[in-house]
Amino acid sequence: MADQYQYNTNEEKIVKDSHTKEIDLINRDPKQINEDVVKVEFEDVIAEPDGTHSLDSVWKLSYTTFTVSKYWCYRILSAAFGIPVALLWGFLFACISFCHIWAVVPCIKSCLIESQCISRIYSLCIQTFCDPFFEALGKIFSSVRVALRKEV
Repeated sequence: MADQYQYNTNEEKIVKDSHTKEIDLINRDPKQINEDVVKVEFEDVIAEPDGTHSLDSVWKLSYTTFTVSKYWCYRILSAAFGIPVALLWGFLFACISFCHIWAVVPCIKSCLIESQCISRIYSLCIQTFCDPFFEALGKIFSSVRVALRKEV
């Protein structure tokens, strides 16, 4: 269980469960993950260019209708489907976490352990067979001298 420990002024240990943290009812998107995506206002959807204006009363009523219907439709949909969808997303992320913790990470660790063994064997082979060959080539070509002359 992921409990956090806090100490008060009398140095008594207070256990605070991470599942009961306070949620902010004012700022419901503190990390701004939906800042640009669903922030749609009336002016973003409906606009009348100069020379093509409806009656002012129609424009005001359209604005009010759009805003209120968007507000209440979202509230009704979130009331009806918010909890079931949250349950599904919670289940999905729990399954993803389970797979990651119990399958992906152990598999990666296993591959790293095996590749470390293979890496040592490969390094030994290179040192045993290739290093002497290239040292010999180096000694053969070490006496080669190149001189550049420019003839006019």
